[in-house]
Amino acid sequence: MYWPLGAPRVYAATKGRRKKSSRSSDNIEDEEEQAKAKEAAAVLGLRVSRNGQFFATITSTTLLIWQTSPVLVLATVTRSAQSLKQYGPNVAILLKPDSSIAVVQTLNGFLVTYSISTDPQNRIYQQLHEAGQSRRQSTADRSAIEEEQKGVREVILRFRMVIKIDAGIGKALALDEELVVATEKPAAVQCIKWAPDGTGNQTTTELLSRTAWMQKKSNIKDMVYDRAMSLAVWISGDGSAYAVQRLVGTPKDSDGPRRLFQGYGFHKPVVQAHWATKAAINARFSLLAIGCANGEVRVYTARDYVGNIPLSHVLMAPGSLATTGVITSLAYSPDGYCLFASFEKGWAIWSVYGKPGASSFAADRQISDINEEGWLSALSEGVWLHGGMNILLSSPNDDRLWLLEMAKSAVTGCFCAANISRTVLLTESGLRIYRGYDLPLSTTISGDTSLWHHVQIPPSYLATQRPIRSAVISQDGRYLAVAGRRGLAHYSIGSGRWKTFEDISAENAFILRLYSRERGLDASSLMYTERLPSPAVVIALAGQDSLLVYTYENVLYHYVVNTNGASVSLVQVGQIALHGIVRAPARVRAVGWILPDHQIRDGDPSQDVAEASVIFLVDAKLVLLQPSTNDEGALKYDMRVIASNVEYFDLMRDQISSSGTPSQSPPQTPNEEDIHTLQTDRGLRDSLWYFDGTDVQCWPDVEDLLKCALTENDRDLPPPISISTDFYPSSIALARGVLLGIDADLVQRRDVQFAFFRLSIRTQLFLPQILRRYLTSFDSAAASSLSHRYQQLPYFSHALEILLHTVLDDEVDSSPSSEDALLPSVLSFLSSFPDYLDILVQCTRKTEVRSWQTLFAHLPPAQELFEASLEKNLLKTAGGYLLVLHTFEDLESSSRQCMRLLQRAKEASDWELCKELARFLMALDTSGDTLRDALAKIDLAPSSSTSHSPSISDNEDNVRLKTPKPQQDRGWKRYSFSKGGMNGQARSPAGSGESRSPGSLATTPQERAVKSEGGYFAKRD
Repeated sequence: MYWPLGAPRVYAATKGRRKKSSRSSDNIEDEEEQAKAKEAAAVLGLRVSRNGQFFATITSTTLLIWQTSPVLVLATVTRSAQSLKQYGPNVAILLKPDSSIAVVQTLNGFLVTYSISTDPQNRIYQQLHEAGQSRRQSTADRSAIEEEQKGVREVILRFRMVIKIDAGIGKALALDEELVVATEKPAAVQCIKWAPDGTGNQTTTELLSRTAWMQKKSNIKDMVYDRAMSLAVWISGDGSAYAVQRLVGTPKDSDGPRRLFQGYGFHKPVVQAHWATKAAINARFSLLAIGCANGEVRVYTARDYVGNIPLSHVLMAPGSLATTGVITSLAYSPDGYCLFASFEKGWAIWSVYGKPGASSFAADRQISDINEEGWLSALSEGVWLHGGMNILLSSPNDDRLWLLEMAKSAVTGCFCAANISRTVLLTESGLRIYRGYDLPLSTTISGDTSLWHHVQIPPSYLATQRPIRSAVISQDGRYLAVAGRRGLAHYSIGSGRWKTFEDISAENAFILRLYSRERGLDASSLMYTERLPSPAVVIALAGQDSLLVYTYENVLYHYVVNTNGASVSLVQVGQIALHGIVRAPARVRAVGWILPDHQIRDGDPSQDVAEASVIFLVDAKLVLLQPSTNDEGALKYDMRVIASNVEYFDLMRDQISSSGTPSQSPPQTPNEEDIHTLQTDRGLRDSLWYFDGTDVQCWPDVEDLLKCALTENDRDLPPPISISTDFYPSSIALARGVLLGIDADLVQRRDVQFAFFRLSIRTQLFLPQILRRYLTSFDSAAASSLSHRYQQLPYFSHALEILLHTVLDDEVDSSPSSEDALLPSVLSFLSSFPDYLDILVQCTRKTEVRSWQTLFAHLPPAQELFEASLEKNLLKTAGGYLLVLHTFEDLESSSRQCMRLLQRAKEASDWELCKELARFLMALDTSGDTLRDALAKIDLAPSSSTSHSPSISDNEDNVRLKTPKPQQDRGWKRYSFSKGGMNGQARSPAGSGESRSPGSLATTPQERAVKSEGGYFAKRD
């Protein structure tokens, strides 16, 4: 997923300075001239070259060629007044994919073409370095400095020709071999070659009325093309969308000219609100996105090229049509993981399968207008730059371009268990590593900004290998590596030092090399080399000493890391040929395998390939391959798709080897009983998680999944446990029982003239959902075992409270029969925990009174729970049951129990509780007689003195207790759970003037509240 960072950089090609209009000015003519000049300089079109090194923009009169890194203007051409009069002003820009030709579409139906060439000798910008102290430089550093000193080459724009389209231009595309122009009258598609063929022909035409696959009397309003899929999407005037392929070398039809295109309609709206307006193609995941007239985006899956294009999912608009306006552009990031949509009044992003991300619709429009921040309030187009590290935005009637930096998860470039278990964000020139995982388990994950570790990538590596395509972190979080177009750079978080290859040529070979982390990346430090027969697609660690390498020849190699003293080597012990199973090796995103426990403990590594179940992530499908034998006894693999729309998955056993889960690390020398316990009580050690763009899904035990997936069993897969979040979950913190994610918050301040985005950490408990699944399956033993592993967490009681609260709410609404009711099982399970009485009180305080009848129908009478709290000296908990007693019992009984508790509170010197109970008695009897009688019975006579006495009530009686000055009470913390994650509410110690309800939970004196971005969290000193 992607998150915007900071404030955008602003660029403009106009020479004049921007001036804010003054309302007190009387010079109307100057204002009109400024408005005309602004309109003439407004950016009307934006296109990026295929290699990402250049982009082109147009105004009504001018064509500009820009360099992307750094962003600067390389060349411009302004059309003459005669040209503007004859052909009309500019309305759209096209760029040949190889950046050799620019095409400007004019209002009068002309295409003006310009050639783009680079002068290798001349420089328009040159960087000068002042002479300074010399230092030792590597070959890579010297090469980078020499390349920078050469400067930016001059780009030359030359007029080429003008092409007249008599039929009118609806939309045009610039492809590698030709221009594709959709005409209006008649409705047709013209293909204009960049250069005439051998016969001298340059143009071919196909009338839309003669195509059997399009509706009659339809013209083309929009077209997009993707070279990787060799597929185009056409949007017709009636709001339909078609997947279209160019036919090359097809025979001539018997009754007409040769057909040029073949297409299939996949989006045929029934209502006008679903009419297609914009389209985008995602080649990485084979998705076609269609922007509709009502602001929503419908995403289809292109399964083949013969029209099998079903609807995948729908992205709802971030607001009403009046709030967002219509969609003005759609664009997938280069890696396909993010979809950007610009609207008339803002923009929004989603993950590839539909998780909403940041948007501009949370901005204060009044502040945006005052600061003239068009990138927040109105957009005409957005395009991705620098491999998805930036997005370039243009606004209507504005001459400025905004370059907004993006941070993306390291999982998008390098799919491995370490990147999923730890949050690492990759930016244009650096990385951000969240270090909250290293905090003790006794504290909660914090969103403190100081826990983000910022790392700058060496400029010498960026200069030659930009853009950075992938990054990976070690399982222990101590080391990092990044890779650009070639090679890598290695970073030690402890020392803060980078290592790069001394010899650039060492970055250009497909070889497995082993280097020591403590030495440099040069030939003298090389420990072992393994030459691969073909380039590697995926490299993954498996277990303690296994390495899996999947190559483009569709073979999975298994290596064992062999260490012998100071030497290390890779020993190939097996391989699996996957021909006929995986059709396109390049579409494999991740690979892993699951070995049986007996093979891990006692098996021969050379037999792992015959025992392991292999997991592939192909596009967005999670594929399971299980070994079996055919009739001849030969090894074969049975394939089954176990999940779809998978953005990432996490097999927990791949993480346990270096970062265990709570209370499940085995002893150093286990006995037979310990081994049996580890085999039968896995906890979540063998769980399999994945995110489908909506919810996080979990199979608690992958062994159960493997048994059901066997072909001979012919059983349905067990349904995964769904865990919903309102943020993008970037990792599963298994040891802490939470899902961790990131939000990008838009910050606007009236004392600052720009808005910016700030990252914040979010968390969500997953224990309640897993415990509920166990209890629903009548597996209380598994629920108890799992709870035992997480009991030391400071918020474990809160997780149990959420479990009770969700089950209670569901059964209040559904009213299940006694046989189907889950609430009795949940209450029986909770009764085994010491915080049982507190959990019940907290749940009653956060539910409506109508739910109490359902809850207490399965509980002992409230009087018994009250007595049990008194017996355990849980006075504050007993105070919570007074509200229940007051609801279910008469006034006299409630008053009597309150007096008893008041007496106990006085004996314990809990004056805060006395104050709350006094308020409770005043609520029962507003005359104050009941309170006076109670105070008299426990020897707390009313007094008008106010010194050293806490106030009991704030009503007109102003009754006060004549007591000694109370001691400072212990600080307490009550966890609450909001939709956004795990938050808390903290109070100051007694005597601060704040009050709390009688059922509040107390904590140990060592805990203190620490404010974070997401709320208050407990932290131990």
